[in-house]
Amino acid sequence: MSASPDTSTTPRLLPWAACGVLLLLSACTVGPDYRRPGMEVGAAYKQATSATQGGLAGGQDASPIPAANAGWVPAQPRDQALRGDWWQLFNDPVLSSLMDTLQTSNFSIAQAEAQYRQAQALLQSTRSGLFPTVGTSASGTRSGSGSEDRISTGSDSFGRDRVVNQYMLSGDVSWEADVWGRVRRGVESSRAGLEASAADVANTRLSMQSTLAQTYFRLRVMDAEQRLLRQTVEAYERSLTMTMNRLAAGIAAPADVAVSRTQLENTRTQLLALDWQRAQLEHAIAVLTGQPPSAFALNASQILGTVPVIPVGLPSQLLERRPDVAAAERRTAEANAQIGVAQAAWFPDLTLSAQAGFRSGQWAQWLVAPASFWSLGPALALTIFDGGARQAQLDQARAGYDAQVAAYRQTVLTALREVEDYLVQLHVLGQEQVTQGRALASARESLRLTQNQYDAGLIDYLSVVQVETTALSTERAALQLTADRLVASVQLIAALGGGWEAAGAADL
Repeated sequence: MSASPDTSTTPRLLPWAACGVLLLLSACTVGPDYRRPGMEVGAAYKQATSATQGGLAGGQDASPIPAANAGWVPAQPRDQALRGDWWQLFNDPVLSSLMDTLQTSNFSIAQAEAQYRQAQALLQSTRSGLFPTVGTSASGTRSGSGSEDRISTGSDSFGRDRVVNQYMLSGDVSWEADVWGRVRRGVESSRAGLEASAADVANTRLSMQSTLAQTYFRLRVMDAEQRLLRQTVEAYERSLTMTMNRLAAGIAAPADVAVSRTQLENTRTQLLALDWQRAQLEHAIAVLTGQPPSAFALNASQILGTVPVIPVGLPSQLLERRPDVAAAERRTAEANAQIGVAQAAWFPDLTLSAQAGFRSGQWAQWLVAPASFWSLGPALALTIFDGGARQAQLDQARAGYDAQVAAYRQTVLTALREVEDYLVQLHVLGQEQVTQGRALASARESLRLTQNQYDAGLIDYLSVVQVETTALSTERAALQLTADRLVASVQLIAALGGGWEAAGAADL
């Protein structure tokens, strides 16, 4: 004889079964899981390979790289990498000090950091939807109505109004079960937005650092130009004095004096033009470091930055090292999660709520068992017809994701182009520096020989002026090449992402 099943435990299992069903349902998450969009970036940089081989793209013949150009050829180190304080590569203490001030005083960086804190608060706000809402309320009311006990005396009626007191204290708990993953997708979206904001902070910081370094190096090269022009003005003043003495002795013609004076005044004009140009660069540095231009001054220096060897790495590493690329990729993940949020609107919302408390008409009996009350129950809500609003939101989310994918891929291509551009620019500038050095040496030698011929009375002063003008132009061109090389090196470092790593974005 088989034993009959014990049904007395069945009611006890029902709450646990209900909880199990809710857990299973809450494991459902609608919407596509995110995968980084595919992107072909190449195995190596084209211009890095061309520069290493000594040739340029476009069919030019390869040639050995001169030793003077070694610092400008992209490096492929094994254990060297860009660091966060990449400006230390230039070994300039003044630049390092300005960078330290920039980190703490630049208002563009401060604005980006404030926006990052906004993204942090948004993530916390979204995450709060995973937890129940607990509240409490207390009230006390006193109301009156017409009396039930009335006494009639002829035409008059007397009675007493009925007064009712009501005291209530209650607590309530409400939790919207994330059955379809709407909240979890929202958290996923907000988390990706937070990571994108962290990359934005890094991108702003790198942009400000790059701008400061470029402005600083241009100012230092302008200091060198001013020194050159001051020396040239002194030399031309001596030449004018000597030419006037030769005129007084009847050796030189008046035209020689006029030409010498014209050359001197033109050079003085060029020197004056450098004053306002340097002042503007100094003002730009003041603003970058968060200071009013009137309170900032940068003394002239004879030290020019040295060009470092810059580790380039592989194109695939650029996706992790460029903060703007990382920000675009994280915004793509953010848009992908929004598709799940929009899809979850098609399914019913399940809300569990409970309320309990005390209610009594007498204060003394307020917190007693007979005055207690409670309620418990689930609620399902489903929109039947909305005129296509949910479908429109879903289409909008999908289109937003497609737009972010396109923006991400465009950002990657732009980053690759910038690196290729600066690599070829550095290589060509290095070659230009070599040829310009030869031209400068030749111009100096030509000036020396021409000056000797003039002193010997073999040529007129106009020939000397022409050679001096050429020599000065060559000297200034050499300084401009130095500035271009320093600026291009900073631009390449910025194009490579500086010392930023995507893995460290959460440390902000």
